[in-house]
Amino acid sequence: DPGIIGINAGAALAVVTGIYVFGISSLTGYIWFAFIGAAAAAVVVYLIASMGRDGATPVKLALAGAALSAGLFSLMNVILVSSQDTLDRFRFWQVGGIAGRDWSVLLPGLPFLAAGALIVLLAGRVLNSLALGDDVARGLGQNVGLARAVTALGIVLLCGSATALAGPIGFVGLVVPHAVRFLTGPDYRWILPFSAVLAPALLLVSDVVGRVILLPGEVPAGIMTALIGAPVFVWLVRRGKGAGL
Repeated sequence: DPGIIGINAGAALAVVTGIYVFGISSLTGYIWFAFIGAAAAAVVVYLIASMGRDGATPVKLALAGAALSAGLFSLMNVILVSSQDTLDRFRFWQVGGIAGRDWSVLLPGLPFLAAGALIVLLAGRVLNSLALGDDVARGLGQNVGLARAVTALGIVLLCGSATALAGPIGFVGLVVPHAVRFLTGPDYRWILPFSAVLAPALLLVSDVVGRVILLPGEVPAGIMTALIGAPVFVWLVRRGKGAGL
């Protein structure tokens, strides 16, 4: 999930910097700063997690992401506390949502989304090997370092672009793949395309519910995905007997 591996924090700090230093006020302007920040944060997290014998394991990625997020959010808060105008502008993007995201907003990020989707969808067989463990993957002829680097590139392109376009929306990347496993099993060649369909469906449902639940007001999709996704994720973990993790 982008929030766990530091992508949201990198994008948020870049947007705040763009507003504070360069006076960016348009959503299109936020996108490029957010994408650069998200991509840079993801690369830094991966490089930090890659240090050591075992490489970028999930636990090391999560720990590196949490540490980097704490530092980046601290820097961001320093700027926000010192500038009320920056805080007012940043709040619109920070909550996350798809309202007002038309083609003029989508087109700049579309090439990155397409490239990331192609890389990740073609990586299903590689991910199946990596899921068996590094030793087994090497025994099956996989170049573990190269496989992780290529897959990470696809993840950076997808998560960075999505965060830049819609803001830091959480729980979609956690809930949907685990839910899909109940339908497809552990094969990533099926998990990835099913997730690519069901994740936007969850976001769309969250957006629609957010528009009607508090009429005449509106709850941003980023808040609704947390309200819907958190209980579902807890239920999935409990059902999978993974609460001890």
